[in-house]
Amino acid sequence: MQPPIGGVLESEILDQVIVDCGANKSGKSEGDETAMMEGNVFTTIYMVRHAESPFVFGQERERGLSPEGVADARRVAECFADLDVHYMASSPYVRAVQTIQFVAEQKSLPIVEYEAFIERPIKGLDYKSSWDVLQEAIRTSFTDHDFAMEGGESTRSAQRRAIPVLEMILQQHQGESIVIGTHGNIMTIMMNYYDASYGFDFWESTSKPDIYRMTFQRNRLESIERIWK
Repeated sequence: MQPPIGGVLESEILDQVIVDCGANKSGKSEGDETAMMEGNVFTTIYMVRHAESPFVFGQERERGLSPEGVADARRVAECFADLDVHYMASSPYVRAVQTIQFVAEQKSLPIVEYEAFIERPIKGLDYKSSWDVLQEAIRTSFTDHDFAMEGGESTRSAQRRAIPVLEMILQQHQGESIVIGTHGNIMTIMMNYYDASYGFDFWESTSKPDIYRMTFQRNRLESIERIWK
């Protein structure tokens, strides 16, 4: 399975943050618009952690899904068969895009790729380290938000690049349902910004793939629910 052809890039929409609120261009009813003005609008973000992808050193961006991962990506699409989806975004890493590709085809939607949603590298990508060392570094990063290994990215830095884009999407798609193809670390880091209880233990408990429904009232998180079975 290949990444989507003719996908939309982050740079093509970042200049659309200022929205013309004088006209109803969303297709929503007047009642929906009134609810939004009163603040009683809920937006749903489905965070989809990528499916199984064999690790290849030096190919963080390019490595795709394993045959098992492709099969699980089809199961991900089955989870969304009866759910409305209005917008789809993803990390540009191939494994993240491929995991939601079948959902995009099912809903006839493009996948907009955002560099801000790439996985958090806890260390520099140009050298190797043992899994035990990486795991302990990730644990530390959720108690000390400024910690990172040499060449890596701290939790605070990752939030500073990812959260503004997530909140832009929430602003532009109020009252809608959005699917985001993501990674375990950056997904947890984004959740942690809104609820500090999401940290190392949560990250360690997630699966590949995994799906979490985040419900927002405007940009305030109301709930997180796991829907992957």
